[in-house]
Amino acid sequence: MQKESDGSKGKKRKFVVVAGSLMSGLGKGIVTSSVGKILQSHNLKVVPLKFDGYLNVDCGTMNPYRHGEVFVLDDGTECDMDLGTYERFLNVNLNKSNSLTGGKIFSLVIDKERKGGYLGYDVQFVPHLTNEIKKWVKGVGDSFDADVVMVEVGGTVGDLENGYFLEAMRQMSFEEEVLFVQLTYVPTLEALGEQKTKPTQHANRLLASLGINPKVVICREVEPLSKEARKKIALYCNVDEDAIIDDPDTDTIYGVPELFEKQRLCATILEKLGVKTNGSDLKEWNKLVHSIRHPGEVATIGITGKYTALKDAYVSIKEALVHAGAHCDVGVKIKWVETTEIEDGKLLVSALDECDGIIVPGGFGARGSEGKIKCINYARKNGIPFLGLCFGLQMAVVEWARNECGMTGANSTEIDADTHYPVIDLLPEQKSVKDKGATMRLGAYPCKIKKGTKTFQAYGKEEVSERHRHRFEVNPELAGKLEEKGLVLSGKSPDGKIVEMIEWPEGFGIATQAHPEFKSRLEKPAPLFQAFLQAVKEKKKKK
Repeated sequence: MQKESDGSKGKKRKFVVVAGSLMSGLGKGIVTSSVGKILQSHNLKVVPLKFDGYLNVDCGTMNPYRHGEVFVLDDGTECDMDLGTYERFLNVNLNKSNSLTGGKIFSLVIDKERKGGYLGYDVQFVPHLTNEIKKWVKGVGDSFDADVVMVEVGGTVGDLENGYFLEAMRQMSFEEEVLFVQLTYVPTLEALGEQKTKPTQHANRLLASLGINPKVVICREVEPLSKEARKKIALYCNVDEDAIIDDPDTDTIYGVPELFEKQRLCATILEKLGVKTNGSDLKEWNKLVHSIRHPGEVATIGITGKYTALKDAYVSIKEALVHAGAHCDVGVKIKWVETTEIEDGKLLVSALDECDGIIVPGGFGARGSEGKIKCINYARKNGIPFLGLCFGLQMAVVEWARNECGMTGANSTEIDADTHYPVIDLLPEQKSVKDKGATMRLGAYPCKIKKGTKTFQAYGKEEVSERHRHRFEVNPELAGKLEEKGLVLSGKSPDGKIVEMIEWPEGFGIATQAHPEFKSRLEKPAPLFQAFLQAVKEKKKKK
């Protein structure tokens, strides 16, 4: 059943469980992805899994202000943004099985109980719930035929909502080869100039009280661990000094795999798991990281949204710009433009005058929409490269309808249900939908691209697939009038009914109903982002 990277038979699949301690926000997703990347560089097949303790079945109904970006997979799963980090690092397409929540696992158990699946037993956390968790985790390894399953445990040790999951991992460590990794924080008291390891010691004891003994401790800190701090952690946490890893702040998250490799983290993990390989190869990855750190030039990109107070709401867009920049030799400086603050037009020019390119991202609702329309009009009138994403396409259509087609008051029916020109309207299949979770047009859908367009030039092929997350579309009854006035409908669904992509006839202005940022990876950037940055670069040269 198990696939062995070194060709041997009978060796069991390995599991690496990453648990956070002390506080959230330490970057477990980046650590999990980076460890996975260096294992992958040793020719091991790695698959990640994220557990989140909240009782939501998925992230579809979560507010970006509270939770950050909702990431979407090919199969339409709305999930935690850490799944996006996994895909960007490991260059793999994940599915719903890679995202496990408390809501999912409880729903599974309750549904099974209602169908008599537990043969009359009184269903309990142990063993019934923990057995289902173990079955899920092992099933992910089986379905991907993985050598190593990376398991990230959301939240921190001691949280009520992840205790049962940690118990399942403890049980699994007696059934499979499991290595626990503790991610911790080591603060430095400036007044004393001393790193304090006591919080890490206490967190480790809490893990030990749960029957879990980490063999690797990764330390987030302001500066590298002192010898004294390292010795204390090793002594009181029962960990080899070589297995205590520095994880300081870095200029790019994509440099973390190299940082870990320099400390021989992968060698330590492989040794403890009993795996032999022929060495790692991160050369191409590190070349791209070098390009991120040393770009030929820097461009200022305005991201005009209404969730700019929480930058994690647009994390995939930020990363897609980094990926495209690494391949275009362009460093990206992001200027956040809160569109609710420029709707009266007074601050529009000062907000955008230094931008070399403008992106209007996705979103929902009326708030900030008029500001986005003004930003699109400013970009078009001033020849600034523009990229619209999802809601950005819809607002670009509204802008064109108002200013080029004479459709005064044109709008989306999401914003103005009584508009005389509903150029954006609800998808037909959405009109009877009542539930909000997982009911949008979600996941990967094909798109046929018109030859001779800038969009076709960006992709280099006639049919592509991008991920979606929307309820509204270009109104097919008015699409012809938009086209008559010059708007290029450059991409449509294969049946021709849904407008997927548009572009301006002059200059660089492309918008898509999809979210191409969700499929962008460092090693394979999103074509539209790459084309956008290339247009920005060429325009800067002409200045």
